[in-house]
Amino acid sequence: MNVHEYQGKEILRKYGVTTPRGIACFSVDEAVAAAAELGGSVWVVKAQIHAGGRGKGGGVKVATSPEQLREYADAILGMQLVTPQTGPEGKKVNRLYIEEGADIADELYIGALVDRETQKVVLMCSSEGGMDIEEVAEATPEKILKIYVDPTEGLNRDEAKDVCSKIGIPAVAVDEGADFLEGLYQAFVGSDASLAEINPLVVTGDNRVIALDAKFNIDSNALYRQPEIVAFRDLTEEDANEIEASKWGLSYISLDGNIGCLVNGAGLAMATMDIIQLYGGEPANFLDVGGGANKEQVTEAFKIMLANPKVEGILVNIFGGIMQCDVIAQGIVAAAQEVGLSVPLVVRLEGTNVEKGRAILDESDVKLQTATTMADAAEKIAAAVKA
Repeated sequence: MNVHEYQGKEILRKYGVTTPRGIACFSVDEAVAAAAELGGSVWVVKAQIHAGGRGKGGGVKVATSPEQLREYADAILGMQLVTPQTGPEGKKVNRLYIEEGADIADELYIGALVDRETQKVVLMCSSEGGMDIEEVAEATPEKILKIYVDPTEGLNRDEAKDVCSKIGIPAVAVDEGADFLEGLYQAFVGSDASLAEINPLVVTGDNRVIALDAKFNIDSNALYRQPEIVAFRDLTEEDANEIEASKWGLSYISLDGNIGCLVNGAGLAMATMDIIQLYGGEPANFLDVGGGANKEQVTEAFKIMLANPKVEGILVNIFGGIMQCDVIAQGIVAAAQEVGLSVPLVVRLEGTNVEKGRAILDESDVKLQTATTMADAAEKIAAAVKA
């Protein structure tokens, strides 16, 4: 689950990390009132969408008067903001964050994520703030310093201070920088994040260390113990089909292709998408119905896939373990009949009660093709959508 910048900063402040003052707004008038409440003479108008690179797309502007702030707020609110992370379709801006200006002397980068190889949280720190960390890693990897934090011991302060010095935090602010790293680490762990990124982390003219931006991705599997963060969820930023799928206990992610995929198990789903591409097709979605889907869930899965106008064919690839093939076959037939299926359908079943399942499909009046292997299924659906 993603959260907005201002929500990420709320998480950071909870753990003692310093951020500029700011106010979230949903209208131009609210933005002007927020600037008046914050005071000062410089404000930053920030689009709030679940994507980075907002500044490059014109979604971040610095205003030096209330009139200019109103102009920027009016231009940004409601715009379709295109950034390197949104794709060409962009995202509509439904909310703004009005933030006090900062006296920026230097821009740095820090981020936290789980390193699967060491099974530790790694803090990545760099002097190259304001840039995409992927670009820094490719062009100048030596400028990224890493601290691997043993979860049983926590962040080593001496190591934190050393890294702060090496990325350019002034000596007078190194202790504050170490506090900052500790706060970020605690925020990462405490919020069950999979990514926490501050880019840029700025050093001000009076040597304060401040989080000028905040990006958090929260592990969805841990949301049951994060009710405060669940309340941050912005459904306008999520795909409508993904929201509907979650209501039925289905794992669904929209993609750009034209072949709908209904599979049980994440690994099999990814392998299915790979083999579709191998045979010249393009998957339209990732859809994992899990190990115990019923007829109702299968029907909803078909409806969700077909709600995508790009879908020109559907591939069902089921390995029946806990889920029995005859039950899934009944669900496929019921779903196809209920939705009035009008696109090619290829079904590959394997596992428990597979013969019963195949018989149900063969005896139904649903127009479909069966397949015995993944390669056979992928080849058939790829050919069907091209026909």
